[in-house]
Amino acid sequence: MSRLIIDAHLDLAMNAIEWNRDLSMSLEQIRLKEMNMKDKPDRGNGTVCLPELRKGRIGFVVATQLARVNPFNSALTGWNSPAQAWAMTQAQLAWYREMEKQGEMVQIVDSKGLDTHISLWNDTSIPDDRKPIGFLLSLEGADSLVTPDYLYEAHGYGLRALGLSHFGPGRYADGTKTAGRIHSKGLELMKIMGELNMILDVTHLTDEGFDQAMELYEGPVWASHHNARKIVPNQRQLSDEQIKRLVERDAVIGGMLDCWAMDIRFIDTVSDPWQLDIRLEMLIDHWDHICQIAGNCLHIGIGSDLDGIFGTEQSPWDMDSIADLQKFEYLLSKRGYKDEDIDHIFHGNWLRFLRNAL
Repeated sequence: MSRLIIDAHLDLAMNAIEWNRDLSMSLEQIRLKEMNMKDKPDRGNGTVCLPELRKGRIGFVVATQLARVNPFNSALTGWNSPAQAWAMTQAQLAWYREMEKQGEMVQIVDSKGLDTHISLWNDTSIPDDRKPIGFLLSLEGADSLVTPDYLYEAHGYGLRALGLSHFGPGRYADGTKTAGRIHSKGLELMKIMGELNMILDVTHLTDEGFDQAMELYEGPVWASHHNARKIVPNQRQLSDEQIKRLVERDAVIGGMLDCWAMDIRFIDTVSDPWQLDIRLEMLIDHWDHICQIAGNCLHIGIGSDLDGIFGTEQSPWDMDSIADLQKFEYLLSKRGYKDEDIDHIFHGNWLRFLRNAL
């Protein structure tokens, strides 16, 4: 039987609502429906749906809400007011709720629920295709919280992890491809997060923002989808010093499969993964680097970010669907990782972290 996998970053509701993808359908059906569509860059190239998650034994995921507020004159896409962004996150929440009603998914909000769900996925008497996908709800970028106090409501409906920023300027903190500190509202938001013992996701923070977060936030922190700056030298990846600080906090870093985060040669919408020979195994170079810094493999996992506004055109060429994450078992063993190590990477490290955090 294949190993259980936890993926710590998937934008499922964004794909369902904004991309209008019925994720209960097969991947072949979704691709056929999108074959002649041109409104999104990855139409017909999706890799994620609920049947493929089950096929790959990816029984538990960190699933996002995501709605950015668009600054004046910005080229980035987003909503024109916090109220509109909040409304979009509520539409995304409604989709997760509907998936629960249909038995497709189940929300996890505490360690007891987590252990019950993992036991279900370890039960071989029940076929995997009859098991719901468990999800922990995370907010990617805090823009949609109209005021910091909105976090109380979000926590009430099960939000357990939060990243302050996304791409570009943000209302609470600036993010990827910018520089600057966490804003005063962001500092206020972190205080509420600490009160609620929420997980702070440092993904997408600026270097200054990362330093502030690590100095000021005393609750659990992780990097849900991050690779190593030593290999791909841009601000979006973690520096060696940042990795050391995360290891000291017993954080877990999720390796992501967006080609530009795996190989510095890749250029969005220009490069081809096959021509550059970008393969799944290249992510192991990033994991190896983190393991060398940590002295063990207890701080790495999967945070694929698959179908995060990209599809097969921007994923390793030897991966057709998210179920192909199972290929890492062979690839890791070929690189010298033992069975116990692979279990840690596939699910054990995330489980340890979540049991402590929840």
